[in-house]
Amino acid sequence: MSDSFDGNVLAAKSFAHFGVTHMFGVVGIPVTSLATRAVQFGIRFIAFHNEQSAGYAASAYGYLTGRPGLLLTVSAPGCVHGLAGLSNAMINTWPMVMISGSSDQKDAGRGDFQELDQIEAVKPFSKFSVKAKDIKEIPSCVARVLDHAISGRPGGCYFDLPTDVLHQTITESEAEKLFTEVEKGRIFEQTKAPPNSEIEKAVSVLRKAERPLIVFGKGAAYARAEGELRKFVERTGIPFLPTPMGKGLVNDNHGLAASAARSLAIGKCDVALVVGARLNWLLHFGESPKWDKDVKFILVDVCEEEIKLRKPHLGLVGDAKKVLEMINKEIKDDPFCLGKSHPWVEAVSKKAKDNVSKMEAQLAKDVVPFNFLTPMRIIRDAILGLGSPAPVVVSEGANTMDVGRSVLVQTEPRTRLDAGTWGTMGVGLGYCIAAAVANPDRLVVAVEGDSGFGFSAMEVETLVRYKLPVVVIVFNNGGVYGGDRRSPEEVTGPFKDDPAPTSFVPGAAYHTVMEAFGGKGYLVETPDELKSALSESFSAKKPTVINVTIDPFAGAESGRMQHKN
Repeated sequence: MSDSFDGNVLAAKSFAHFGVTHMFGVVGIPVTSLATRAVQFGIRFIAFHNEQSAGYAASAYGYLTGRPGLLLTVSAPGCVHGLAGLSNAMINTWPMVMISGSSDQKDAGRGDFQELDQIEAVKPFSKFSVKAKDIKEIPSCVARVLDHAISGRPGGCYFDLPTDVLHQTITESEAEKLFTEVEKGRIFEQTKAPPNSEIEKAVSVLRKAERPLIVFGKGAAYARAEGELRKFVERTGIPFLPTPMGKGLVNDNHGLAASAARSLAIGKCDVALVVGARLNWLLHFGESPKWDKDVKFILVDVCEEEIKLRKPHLGLVGDAKKVLEMINKEIKDDPFCLGKSHPWVEAVSKKAKDNVSKMEAQLAKDVVPFNFLTPMRIIRDAILGLGSPAPVVVSEGANTMDVGRSVLVQTEPRTRLDAGTWGTMGVGLGYCIAAAVANPDRLVVAVEGDSGFGFSAMEVETLVRYKLPVVVIVFNNGGVYGGDRRSPEEVTGPFKDDPAPTSFVPGAAYHTVMEAFGGKGYLVETPDELKSALSESFSAKKPTVINVTIDPFAGAESGRMQHKN
């Protein structure tokens, strides 16, 4: 029968039918045909070298677009590698779907090719998982994983496609019937919002506060709450503090930005409105001594469990954008504004200015051989020189990410991707590829430590293959944290002549890795060389690696987290 087709075609048709436009992954048995068919039905398939990087790309794509990022993997080992991306989506609460082929159902438990109970394996990392046990279940499974990924608190979902199901066939008319049935049964979640009485309470607490602060994170960025946030900050005059990936929702250069006075802002505020950020380690769990012991938290989160866990003074369950819209409406009816001469605003602003001028004095020096600050300042100025649309900055590493967080300036929302809630190393190139694909109008600039780059360096070939406008800047200081940091008494034992566990080959020519695939590579050691490489690569907008030689003893061990190491 000419009008019948197999499970690969039905799965590809289903994803296209339900609005998927991009898929990331690594093909092989049994999913190669699924990828090929996906392309045939208008889905852009980005093929990687490693499922880990492809999974990180899918998770970041979910964050940047608000639609589930899709990862396609082969069975067992592919699925296990893909768990890196799935768990990353779970912990950062981004929508993602991992689709893995699996072994033949009738051979379960007999040691089939790449056999694994994948549904069991993904359990800790997925909010919903489903296996299509028959071809007729494929459309409904596809709709369900896509819907679950974005409902409530977003996260990772898993879809299992056994080999035998991919080989079953179905007719065109049967498939159409299935699509119609699934469409009828889909229920779309309403945007969550708290009752007006709760909003009134929140505004009343803010109005009475002497030292209010607004903290916002990547949940607010995901909810696209920037317009309402700016309105709130402008109307109330309340200082704001973004988490690292919340940077840019309100311009980092705004007069009320408290990032440069972070310790004072969180240590002294009496009311903190926290929007789309969790009171986890990144915010010191909201506890003293970092925060005042009597601080009143107003938490805005899409997830009720999160609010129950943190026990704030007031919890507002809902979508960040919607809740802020309600708060703004409530304030508009009876406005209040702190004003520039308010003692709290003055204190935060003075501290921020003092700290910025101290930092600028350090940044103004041209230190060669490079420390971290000199090249970071040159990169900051080159990025700011591009104006709008601002590039997406991907930042990964210990010292490189820490220094970058305080030096690089975000002026637009969702233009900073970093190691996130888990502090994950290895996300770099996957995030670059996701950003380039999700924001085709923006340049992507990665600022990576050499160790961070090493996790996914082979994906520079992927950049070249898809001609993506990504410039990867590698801070090369010869290892993790830098060269050999051991004290003499640590250099003993039979293997004492081995390089230190933190050391790499000194002077590694990372730029030639890019050149091996036909991309552009630069080796830079001075301010002028770096400026010229940035200027050329930013205007060429082609795959580039800039290998920046950094003094191996410039950084600190573990970046700013020595106390944990």
